Amino acid sequence: MPAAFRTRRVLATSAALVALLVAVLLSLAVGARAIAPTTVLDALLHGGTSPDAEVVRQLRVPRTVIGLMVGAALALAGTALQGITRNPIADPGILGLSQGSSVGVVLAIAFFGVHTLTGYVWFAFAGAALAAVAVHAVASSGRGGATPVKLALGGAAINALLLSVTTGILTTRASALDEFRFWQIGSLDGRDAQIVGQIWPFLLVGAVLVVSVARGLDALALGEDVAKGLGQRVATVRIVGGVGATVLTGAGVAAAGPVAFVGLAVPHIARAVVGSDHRWVLPMAAIIGPVMLLVADVAGRIVFPPGEVPAGVMTALIGVPFLVTLVRRKAVPA
Repeated sequence: MPAAFRTRRVLATSAALVALLVAVLLSLAVGARAIAPTTVLDALLHGGTSPDAEVVRQLRVPRTVIGLMVGAALALAGTALQGITRNPIADPGILGLSQGSSVGVVLAIAFFGVHTLTGYVWFAFAGAALAAVAVHAVASSGRGGATPVKLALGGAAINALLLSVTTGILTTRASALDEFRFWQIGSLDGRDAQIVGQIWPFLLVGAVLVVSVARGLDALALGEDVAKGLGQRVATVRIVGGVGATVLTGAGVAAAGPVAFVGLAVPHIARAVVGSDHRWVLPMAAIIGPVMLLVADVAGRIVFPPGEVPAGVMTALIGVPFLVTLVRRKAVPA
C-alpha cells in the first residue's frame, strides 16, 4: 500500500473521530432546551446538580449512547450485507430484516401485552432472525444457491409478505396502532439506560462476527470463484457475516425502531474515504454511522421547535437524495 494512501486513511479516521466527538457534544447540548457545553462537562465529570445537569444525565446521555450503538450497528450490518450479497443497495431494510423486527413488535403489542420499549427488544430481535432465515431459505432454493440476485429478490419478497402481515394485524387490532406507530417511525426519544444494558451484548457479538469475516468480504468482492481460489470458504463467510448482520440489525432496530438509510448510505461513504479494504471500511462505518444518526437526531430537535422530528424521518430525508445520486451514477448494476 502506498504511504500516501496509508496516511490518507489515518487522517480520515482521525477526522471521523473528531466528527464523532462533535456529534456527541451536540447531542448532549442541543435540543428544545439548549445547554452550555460547560454545563454538559460539569454534569459528566463533576457531578453537577443543576436542573440542566440532571437533564443531561437522565435524558440525553442514554439517548446519545443508544444513538452511538444503533448507528454503529446499522452501519456495520449494512456494510456486511452489501459485501455478502455484492449488491450496493443492500441494507437491513431492503433485505427484510427491519420488517421482520416490525412484525415481532406488532405481535408483542397486539397479542402478548408488551407495552414497553424494553419488552419490545426480544420480539424485535426474534423477528429479524426469523426474517433472515426466511430470506436465506428462499434464496437457497433451486439451482445456483443463494446468489446475490436471489438474495435481493428473496429479501424483497419476504419484505412484502411481512409488511402485509404487519398491516393485517394493525387493521384488526386498532388499539395497537398508536403504540406501534411510536416505535415504527424510528427515534431515539424516550429511550433509557435499561435498553443499553439489554442490547450491548448483542451488538458486541454481532460486531465481532462481522469483523471476523473482513478478509472474506474482500475476497468475495472479486467473485465467488476467485474467493474460493484464494482459500476462502464462501459459505462460511456468508453465514458468519449474515448472522452478525442479523444480530446487529435485530438489536439496533429493537432499540430505536427501523431507522432508514444508515445501513445503505454509510458503507458507501466509508468506502469512498478509506477504499475497499473491509479491515478499514468496517471501523470507518462504525464511526460514521453514529455521526449520521446523532446529527440527524439533533437536526430533528431544532428544525421545528418546540416539537421534534424523529431521527428516522431525518435520516430518510438525507438518504433518499443519496440513493437517487447512487442510481444516477449507475453504481447499481443493471
